[in-house]
Amino acid sequence: MTDLPHTALRGALHLLWVSSLVVPLVAVLREPSALRWLGVLGLLVLAVAFATTLRGGPLWVLGAAILLSMPLVAPAGPDELFTWAWIGGAAAGFAPLLLTGPWRWLGAIGAVVVSGVVGQVVDHHYSAYQMIAASVGLTIIAMAGLPMWFAGLLGQARAGREAQAELAVSEERLRFARDVHDLLGHRLTVIALKSELAGRLASSDPERSAAEAFEAQRLASSALEEVRDAVHGYRAVNLPEQLEAVRNVLQDAGIRCSVSSVPVEGERATQLALALREACTNVLRHSHATWCMIDVAVADEEVRMTVTNDGAEKPSKEGNGLRGLRERLAAVGGQVSVEKSGDVFTLQVVVPA
Repeated sequence: MTDLPHTALRGALHLLWVSSLVVPLVAVLREPSALRWLGVLGLLVLAVAFATTLRGGPLWVLGAAILLSMPLVAPAGPDELFTWAWIGGAAAGFAPLLLTGPWRWLGAIGAVVVSGVVGQVVDHHYSAYQMIAASVGLTIIAMAGLPMWFAGLLGQARAGREAQAELAVSEERLRFARDVHDLLGHRLTVIALKSELAGRLASSDPERSAAEAFEAQRLASSALEEVRDAVHGYRAVNLPEQLEAVRNVLQDAGIRCSVSSVPVEGERATQLALALREACTNVLRHSHATWCMIDVAVADEEVRMTVTNDGAEKPSKEGNGLRGLRERLAAVGGQVSVEKSGDVFTLQVVVPA
């Protein structure tokens, strides 16, 4: 069975199914004999089975309900309403939406053929039953198949955004790993060799052993300073460059992005850049945004960055990213606030100026 669409589309499928049962219900209610109540029972079973299937239930439940409806619904109603042909049409229309692979089209064609057989047995109207079933089936496919196809494309686009965000994080980690390896690889090798040499010379040449040990210590201190400088380089970021990079990433993901900012330097720029990365990740991974606005301003001895985007999902709870950002900024006297109005989400970060 194919993946079920989101709630709104699932509601549209329910509406289509109920619409296909309107004519059979009218036909059954016009039946003067006791067959009327058997027909009503058959339609009720069909409705419950379809609702169960759309909510993730086994597909055989709907198949069994369709087969059970043949003896219950088909004999009821006037001949000119072709009672069961509409049910067969619904089965033909939903088969390509619920089945996978070649079974989807075999199921649709089979439902049309079965409709003709039922019509021949009940009313001797083989061709009329098949024509109605084929028409209803094609209508359902046209009305529901296209939205489901678009829903699939949206899902793929969202997966692509998430993959792009994860790839950017992975590339940054690899770059940092390469930098650390370049800084420490050679130095640690030399330190290990000099330490080993100092140990060997400790008994035979104490003065040279001490010199080698001192050199190993000097190299270790130098390596430590270089690592600190490298980490400081990662922390001391250029905020305008970060803003431009975020805008490019969002635009590559199909999101219109506008940026307005004022010059910010030092630790404030670093904190805002970290918050900006978290905001960009949230837009890419946790929204269906079509636009995003980023504004950096200075007012009342504080620097305020506001990131606003549409397409926000309803959060179940605050994520770890925002919680960590809030804690990190609180340590330097900053604040984080979020607001959601409809599908518009606003993240505001404030740091002391």
